[in-house]
Amino acid sequence: MNEMISETTEVRLQHRFDIQKMEDFMRAHIDGFSGNLTVRQFKYGQSNPTFIMKADNHKYVMRKKPPGKLLPSAHAVDREYRIITALQDTDVPVAKTYALCEDSAVIGTGFYIMELVEGRVFRDAIASQASNAEERAGIFDSMNITLANIHRVDWEDLGLGDYGKPGNYMARQVGRWTKQYVASKTQDIESMNNLIRWLPENIPADDSTTIAHGDFRLENLIIHPTEPRVVAVLDWELSTLGHPLADLAYNCMGYHFPSTDVLGYGYGDKNLSALGVPVEENYLATYCRRTGRNEISDWEFFLAFGMFRLAAIVQGVYKRGLDGIASSENAEIYGAMVPYLSDVAWRIVEGVRA
Repeated sequence: MNEMISETTEVRLQHRFDIQKMEDFMRAHIDGFSGNLTVRQFKYGQSNPTFIMKADNHKYVMRKKPPGKLLPSAHAVDREYRIITALQDTDVPVAKTYALCEDSAVIGTGFYIMELVEGRVFRDAIASQASNAEERAGIFDSMNITLANIHRVDWEDLGLGDYGKPGNYMARQVGRWTKQYVASKTQDIESMNNLIRWLPENIPADDSTTIAHGDFRLENLIIHPTEPRVVAVLDWELSTLGHPLADLAYNCMGYHFPSTDVLGYGYGDKNLSALGVPVEENYLATYCRRTGRNEISDWEFFLAFGMFRLAAIVQGVYKRGLDGIASSENAEIYGAMVPYLSDVAWRIVEGVRA
């Protein structure tokens, strides 16, 4: 718990809310709630500000929409609450949910409340703070199990048939992120142009549909305080019904970047065996065994798409930086990431085409 407290700060001015109104809401909607709330904000706020709230030795996490005018589909805390609640009785480890409030009159924006899951969050891609290689191997294996369990969930049985559009996911995603990139384009990048041409012409025949987390990586998992075991999956903001291999490829991108690059989270140049990290081939084989897949066809497509998608996202951040919404220092960093990501993606494609 001390580690989690160290990742919090006083509530930022723009995210402060009426604590008395929150207490009143919790008394009315959470069984057994009592006491006076103390609130701190997580430094790693994602796009939805996140808070630890404590009262009478009970600890809660609250995620709310940010203030201001928002895009209609953005910051959908109701979707996060719905998917986490739906997964409560499955093999996917998630926090217990308590209440959703869509009435902005309570604290100014919609929000939801869930339990605080005790554990560790590793902010780097290879869990460098793990005690040894054996523990790290266990963490990676548990991450693999968790992703497989997400993809094995019977989403129709859970009433999630309208949580996304089943089928044709990759074609829709390629189109979506191409449009996003073009809308924020600031320079001509040959590898991005190549990917924009190649991806729609090479959509895999495999059109599987599962729950897709959308941002599945080690940093979005809570690991047991003393065991190498995932106890909760965080940040379901990008989740939908999608293609499981897009999730898997995103989870595996670190294998294809060195630790010294502009991204700062790759591990392709590391001695994985010494670290206890499985090589990509074994990680994929284990995932396939757990999900009943005989093989992964078109793996290079999913990797290239994942990098293209991330490049398009980063390009949007870069453009906003140039427009004065972010600092120029950050804008320069993000600007360098876009061609880097697309260059690596295109080299993967060329390796297939050669």
